[in-house]
Amino acid sequence: MIRPLAEVTDPVRFGGKAVQLGAAIRSGLPVPGGFALSYEDVDAVADGDPSALAALASACADDRPRAVRSSAIGEDSTAASFAGTHLSLLGVRGAAAVTEAVRTVRASGGTAGARAYRSWLGLGHTFRMAVVVQELVDADVAGVLFTRNPVTGAAERVIEASWGLGEAVVAGLVTPDLYRLDRRGRLLERIPGEKDLAIRCCSSGGTEEVAVPPELVDSPCLDDRHLAALDALATVCDRVFGSPDHDIEFAFRAGEVFLLQRRPITRGPAARGQSRGGQSTGGEQSSSGAIS
Repeated sequence: MIRPLAEVTDPVRFGGKAVQLGAAIRSGLPVPGGFALSYEDVDAVADGDPSALAALASACADDRPRAVRSSAIGEDSTAASFAGTHLSLLGVRGAAAVTEAVRTVRASGGTAGARAYRSWLGLGHTFRMAVVVQELVDADVAGVLFTRNPVTGAAERVIEASWGLGEAVVAGLVTPDLYRLDRRGRLLERIPGEKDLAIRCCSSGGTEEVAVPPELVDSPCLDDRHLAALDALATVCDRVFGSPDHDIEFAFRAGEVFLLQRRPITRGPAARGQSRGGQSTGGEQSSSGAIS
């Protein structure tokens, strides 16, 4: 069944990512609107079931750009992040493109990397792939936020950010800015990166790499107001999810912060897969072969 994200509560049918986004929306967090397909619906779309195809087409009949993300059953838990194994496609426009994107995301669950990761975790080779479809935030600045240092384990906020969509950060296409805050939101460290390209949404669909103006390459992309907004976002997540440990993907558009994804920080052996591109920080593999 296709459900608005705000109504999704069942991880067995919709996966952890969709459920966490649903909880975030119900708690008033700034999550882009969208819907989720249960793994049964994803299978039906992949098999060409007419009623499933019609329902999906109805849900995305307009031409606005969307992000189509994996939400596999068992993904985004404290034991398994599936970082870098499942596809995420950005800038998907129109019903036909969304349908094809859903099929592509489903197929990514059967890749050699995904199978190997499931085997490593003792999960077997079968998988059930639910999917999240969200409105795409055409970000001015985006990145990732860990509420525990992924290298040292310290209880602090580690933020990596760059111009444009966050794909540039999580795919390791730039050296992002690095910011460290303590749990009270006080700045501990600010290291400007080398952000010479940005990923932008194309009007025809998909994304493209564009050059960043020279004066912005080494300039910090987050100011004190941005950092305060991210600290506040993480603090609310503590209450909503009952834990202080979050791996968050965020975006800013016209000064407004958006929560794109939230997952627990993976612990134990699976944490080795939770290493993002850039200086310190996995997500799903994106349509360009990066991770997002």
